[in-house]
Amino acid sequence: MQKNRLGRTDLHVTRVCLGTMTFGQQNTETDAHSQLDYAIERGINFIDTAEMYPVPPHPDTQGATERFIGSWLKKSGKRSDIVIASKIAGPNPAINWVRGAEHNHDAANIRQAVDDSLRRLQTDYIDLYQLHWPSRNVPIFGANSFDPQKERQHVAVEQTLAALDEMVKAGKIRHVGVSNESPWGVCEFIKQSEAKGLPRIATIQNLYNLTARAFESTLLDEVCYREDVSLLAYSPLAFGQLSAKYIDDPKAVGRLTIFPPTWSPRYLRPAVIEATKEYAALARANGMTPAQMALAWCYSRWFVASTIIGATNLAQLKENIDAEQVSLSPEVVAAIDAIHARYTNPGQ
Repeated sequence: MQKNRLGRTDLHVTRVCLGTMTFGQQNTETDAHSQLDYAIERGINFIDTAEMYPVPPHPDTQGATERFIGSWLKKSGKRSDIVIASKIAGPNPAINWVRGAEHNHDAANIRQAVDDSLRRLQTDYIDLYQLHWPSRNVPIFGANSFDPQKERQHVAVEQTLAALDEMVKAGKIRHVGVSNESPWGVCEFIKQSEAKGLPRIATIQNLYNLTARAFESTLLDEVCYREDVSLLAYSPLAFGQLSAKYIDDPKAVGRLTIFPPTWSPRYLRPAVIEATKEYAALARANGMTPAQMALAWCYSRWFVASTIIGATNLAQLKENIDAEQVSLSPEVVAAIDAIHARYTNPGQ
């Protein structure tokens, strides 16, 4: 499987990354180990997780995902073959069980979060350590506009980078990245790292799929191209919506039916559903499943270093990985862009 370099680092990862946020909620430890075994068999060398996982977040399950990966690493002995990415949660009083109500991106929290993740993962180092969402006020997770009235106390970028630098120097993390970030945020992280001699962000993990292409429309693609920051695209199937399984059967078992609608309302918007119908029809008219086309499109984008896929069973995982070999014709790409023009970023 093709590998891409992350930023200016020495990390070379497959363009398919195994996402693990279902481990511990929708998947048992046995399921998780089976998925990890299969992904490695297929050539994937990149695993993404987070201290907050599984989702939806809950105090009784928090950390289970990393623990399942840790038990697999211990059993398989494949740590040196794998690039592991994890994430520290940003401030959010609704998840006050993650390092307490004051969890943030300051030095004390970063030290604790890193040590806790290392313990759960049963490893001495994390290859890529990411800030799950910004400390400052930024519209994320379905919010689409910046609101100055929501400004809050936050940890300065320079302070966060200095704390991450401690972890790099201690050998606990190798490289750093951001997630759910804006163009201003990427530029500020680069500016502070270069001015202060602090770790340079290598990656940005942001939402990117057929219904959510703001990475292009906000010109994050140009920023990241010019600054050598690699995109890790998450939610390429829009929580399964782009597989069209909910179009075919509104009661199909999946994240959008087993969890409360308030958890992922953006993928239930009428425009998302209408766009999905058109994407699904286009895929089927060209001999592909809707999931294959949605993933093949992500895999083929010039600015996507790796696409993070998730699955709840091996059949889904196989289809998702197989899509890496699907090539989209110029006609299909043009038709995708035409649908996007009619339904512009309804899932953003």
